[in-house]
Amino acid sequence: MSEQVLRRGNTAERSKVRTLAQTAMLGAVATVLMLLEFPIPFLAPPFYEMDFSEVPVLIGAFAMGPMAGIAIEAIKILMNFVINGTITAGVGEMANFLFGCSFLLPAAIIYRVHKTKRNAVIGMAVGTIVMTAAACVVNAFILLPAYGAAFGTPVESFVAMGTAINGAIDSLFTFALLAVAPFNLLKGIIVSVIVLLLYKRIRVILRGDI
Repeated sequence: MSEQVLRRGNTAERSKVRTLAQTAMLGAVATVLMLLEFPIPFLAPPFYEMDFSEVPVLIGAFAMGPMAGIAIEAIKILMNFVINGTITAGVGEMANFLFGCSFLLPAAIIYRVHKTKRNAVIGMAVGTIVMTAAACVVNAFILLPAYGAAFGTPVESFVAMGTAINGAIDSLFTFALLAVAPFNLLKGIIVSVIVLLLYKRIRVILRGDI
C-alpha cells in the first residue's frame, strides 16, 4: 500500500512539475509573439496592433485547463511589461489581461465540458464575442480616455483617426462599434483558426484532445 501511495505521489509531483514547465514555456512563446505586433490600417488606427500571442494561451488552456490559461496570459503580460514598460500606468496592460481572459475562459470552460473539436470551435466563437464586447466597453470608457490623458491628447483626436478610416465613426461609441469590434473579431477568428490547425500537432507533448 505504501509503495502505491508513493508512486501516486511521485506521479502527481511529476505532473505538477510538467504543468509548471509547460505553462512557463507557453508564456515565453506568447511573450515573443506579443512583441511581433503589426497594424491593420484598413480596420483601426495604427495604435491598435494585431498579434498572435493568444495562440499559445489558448493551446495551454485547452491542454491544461482555464487556470493554466490565465497563468500563461499573466506571464505574457508581465514579461511584456518588463520588456516594453508602460505608457498608461499599467491600465493598458490590465486591459490586455482582461481581454485575453475574456477570450480564453469561455473557450476553455466550454471545451472542458466535453473535449471535442465542435466544443473547441463553439468555445472560441463565444470567447471571440465576449472579448470583442469587453474590448468595446473598456476602450470607450477606460483605455481611450487613459491614452488621451497620458499623451495630453483629447479623445476627439482618436475619433478623428477612426473617421479617416470609416466615415461613419463620429464618436467614441461608433469608434468602438466600427473600429474596435471588427479588429477584435478578426483577431479572434484568426487565432481560433491557427489554434485548430496547431493543437492536434502538439497535443503529443501537451495534454488534452480535440
